[in-house]
Amino acid sequence: MKRLLIAAALTLVATAAHAEVVDAQPNGFEVKRVAVVNAPADKVYAALAQPSQWWNKDHTWSGSAANLSLAPMAGGCFCEKLPNGGSVMHMTVVYAQPGQALRLYGALGPLQMSGATGHLGWVLAEKDGKTTLTQTYDVGGYMRGGLDKIAPGVDGVLGEQLDRLKAYVETGKAP
Repeated sequence: MKRLLIAAALTLVATAAHAEVVDAQPNGFEVKRVAVVNAPADKVYAALAQPSQWWNKDHTWSGSAANLSLAPMAGGCFCEKLPNGGSVMHMTVVYAQPGQALRLYGALGPLQMSGATGHLGWVLAEKDGKTTLTQTYDVGGYMRGGLDKIAPGVDGVLGEQLDRLKAYVETGKAP
């Protein structure tokens, strides 16, 4: 956990100049990224449900992306297995429309230790065999010092995951 907090803090510093933060207030923020993936929407959607293949292990509690799973159906869990039978529920699926959209509710990383929660969503739009994938994360609630302070770091981490997802879909492996 300490490693995750340090990584989040370093990401905050490293990505502040490149942040794509739509809005940031002490009580919440919105981050948004868009990627064009050279693959049909059904393939991109299927890959979203396999975070163990593309999520960076450095942004897990267990230190291994292989421990991640996502059940793409209402009530499904974006979960992680921990050593000694432990587990983490990162988010819950609240909307799943194959090939079109996937939305999850919950708090990622250090946000779990605050009074904040949010919606992470992906919208897929296919044209000519390519998919425009729009990722948004809207977070609201309470965090000591204000949520606006962590928004650039969250944007950086989620931006990295989107880049890894795109690479996984297009090449079969994440960087």
